Amino acid sequence: MTEPDRLGFVGLGNMGFPIAERLLAAGHRVLAYDIRRDALDGLVAQGAEAAASATAVAESADTVLMSLPAPQAARMVATAVGAGTRVRRVVDLSTIGSSTARAIHAELASRGIGYVDSPVSGGAAGARAGTLAVMMSGSDDDVDAVLPVIETFGRPIRLGTRPGAAQTMKLLNNLLAGSALAITAEAMVMGVRSGLDAPTMIEVFNAGSGANTATRDKFPRAVLPRTFDYGFAAALMAKDLRLCLDEARELGLTLPLGDAVLRVWEDTAAALGPEADFTAVIRPIEDAAGVTVEG
Repeated sequence: MTEPDRLGFVGLGNMGFPIAERLLAAGHRVLAYDIRRDALDGLVAQGAEAAASATAVAESADTVLMSLPAPQAARMVATAVGAGTRVRRVVDLSTIGSSTARAIHAELASRGIGYVDSPVSGGAAGARAGTLAVMMSGSDDDVDAVLPVIETFGRPIRLGTRPGAAQTMKLLNNLLAGSALAITAEAMVMGVRSGLDAPTMIEVFNAGSGANTATRDKFPRAVLPRTFDYGFAAALMAKDLRLCLDEARELGLTLPLGDAVLRVWEDTAAALGPEADFTAVIRPIEDAAGVTVEG
């Protein structure tokens, strides 16, 4: 039996770490790097190998996956990975916007390295369960080559070969998700202030036309029990919405509702801190109303 090819992985944050765990559990050899030694040590304890840098990862793996929190970080890591002598393709799981994805694609293409734009949706719980939606754009050859890897942690959805197409799709997804969570928080606070029971409200919404991802998943899982631990930061939602609105402007569009939703997320991150879970978006609204939504 031949030994499986080694996969490179850079970025072991809230999403990257459980995705890398899924790869290990599926029998892949994983060579990993993260600037945080505790995260790297945690993955090594599960069977991964540690690299000294992102470039070192790309010296020893044909395929390198990246999961980074911001466009600037993705650009820096892509440059470092592109300096590796073995890497043939990069799978970028980050949410960075289409313009950054196009720039990374061009940089890597100049070095003969393929780039598969592959942002994910489904949160840390989806990563742990292997149920992420993985939006993919890249050459058919590169996408085909990595599909078995992607299928270990999610469902791949192909969006064509145009660089950045998957990023546009992810930003639109988060525009809807961020809007749904914010407006559901407002509705729930209003209902509780009026005397309605919070769990019963969720039951009614999910039985009727008000159902959305927040009522079906985020509120029952992390808001009503007051855990606020869904695994995605409010500051990252604000970042994604800024990227979405920037892209809309590049297309000559204005999104007034999107602008309003962005302000909610920026205010939430400012009030609660950049690491606050995005399900805590309800807390400033509760504070203003003098109620607590729980049950």
